[in-house]
Amino acid sequence: MTLEDRPKIAVIGSGSWATAIVKILLNNSKRVGWWIREAEIASHIQEYRHNPTYLRSVEFDPGRLDISGDLSLVIKKADVIIFCIPAAFLHGSIQSLSSAMLSNKLIVSAIKGIVPEQNAIIADYFEQQFGIGLDRFVVVSGPSHAEEVAQEKLTFLTVASLVQDHAMVVSNLFNCRFINTILSDDIYGTEYTPVLKNIFAIASGICLGLGYGDNFQAVLVSNAVQEIKRFLDAVHPIDRDINSSVYLGDLLVTCYSQFSRNRTFGNMIGKGYSVKSAQLEMNMVAEGYYAVKCIKEMNADYGVYMPILDAVFSILYENKTPLSEIRALTAKLV
Repeated sequence: MTLEDRPKIAVIGSGSWATAIVKILLNNSKRVGWWIREAEIASHIQEYRHNPTYLRSVEFDPGRLDISGDLSLVIKKADVIIFCIPAAFLHGSIQSLSSAMLSNKLIVSAIKGIVPEQNAIIADYFEQQFGIGLDRFVVVSGPSHAEEVAQEKLTFLTVASLVQDHAMVVSNLFNCRFINTILSDDIYGTEYTPVLKNIFAIASGICLGLGYGDNFQAVLVSNAVQEIKRFLDAVHPIDRDINSSVYLGDLLVTCYSQFSRNRTFGNMIGKGYSVKSAQLEMNMVAEGYYAVKCIKEMNADYGVYMPILDAVFSILYENKTPLSEIRALTAKLV
């Protein structure tokens, strides 16, 4: 596929990951449509060439960006729509769209979360709300942090789709000097793993805030891998290698990286912040907070043994003290 043959692309969202993805796409595409709700952010990018709120070091050529606050217009002009809105705000942001507006579009989710209104991963949400079948749906997943993409540090992304041609289209859009892509057909695994790893990153951060060291963190993360496998096997049992980068690698980077907002959120909770005060102090959304409640409710049907999830839920939603819950959790780890 030559540059001239590439489909028209739109990115929906203006956060750090959306900003990083626009940077990636401009390596392979002449123009990128970009929906930005906040007029002040849009005008700042057009005048000063960078996002004033996220990844300020990334400089854009405004002449190659079709920035608009009109969601329907941005959608209409594109063939491939890449959604990067935090899952907690997705429904409120795009409920004005209709199924007709998204017909004949390739829908790509770069969202690492779960829609709380429906307790649905993004693939299920688009199917329920807009009738988008899995044959028109692609997932882009990590392990990745937007901050390292902004610095052009080598990053591997997994592109998952049931239709290999669609996966290849998206892969070709993302592949560049600092991005390598891996193809997969495990949509559910690549959607649920980021949801789960955010929960376990909060647990990791709580333990960090309480003063637990690397020795214990290794045990915690090892047990988190097992929880992910048990849950995926219950929800969507297929033959998958849980040690692949899209599963284990994504968990590791989120639990250990300084850029992990969920780990940061958990660290604040471990140090004594209330949930509300931690949320107010953070400038970015910790998706894991919403994911904890959603997965806890979903697991009521599956009955998967998930002691780390249960401990984090008790801390965040039942006001249990982090120290007592983590001490109780240590007796359940292997």
